[in-house]
Amino acid sequence: MNAMLQVSKIIAQGQGLAPVLLKRAATVELDWDVRQKSRFDTTDSLGRHLGVFLPRGTLVRGGDVLVAEDGSMVKALAAPQAVLRITACSAHGSPFDLTRAAYHLGNRHVPIELKPDHLKIEPDHVLADLLRAMHLIVNEVEEAFEPEGGAYSAATHAHSHAVTAAQTPAPAPHVHGPDCQHDHGHDHGHSHAAPAATAVPIQFHSQRPPKPTTT
Repeated sequence: MNAMLQVSKIIAQGQGLAPVLLKRAATVELDWDVRQKSRFDTTDSLGRHLGVFLPRGTLVRGGDVLVAEDGSMVKALAAPQAVLRITACSAHGSPFDLTRAAYHLGNRHVPIELKPDHLKIEPDHVLADLLRAMHLIVNEVEEAFEPEGGAYSAATHAHSHAVTAAQTPAPAPHVHGPDCQHDHGHDHGHSHAAPAATAVPIQFHSQRPPKPTTT
């Protein structure tokens, strides 16, 4: 039995690597269930047993390159898997129905892949019935699945913005939905500073006892 080869580094989409290196690299096909984990075992196209130990929260996307402890590289591929492909019905609806569907699925925290002309989610018969009731066409297919990472996705695919001592991070915007119960009469970015204090000069008067009068 081959010894496990440890992998603890990932290069997003193989950025900075020469094309010839990527072409020669071994590959590994992983479905979404595995690629959203930071710890897993797998076998690459060369038959090597890989033990993957990435920073917690890391997502492995199709096209990312895993770097093994011996310096060898393994290109991750998004394996085809069962998904629901959702398209608009031209006879009973419009392309805007996809936007509505994405909104409702997002409210349910469903992993969803967004495409210009269709959506993809993992199989769920309840959601499939809901989408069909919205006049959408839902078909089960075998395709690669790359759902949106969201605002809090892994740092491996995010940009780092340094904040200098003179800068203060802006607060995250609050998004209002139809069920939002917050008062919408916010201050929209206007700063209402307290009026500046005005210096009031104080005059001191010397009070001396009156001189005695003489007769």
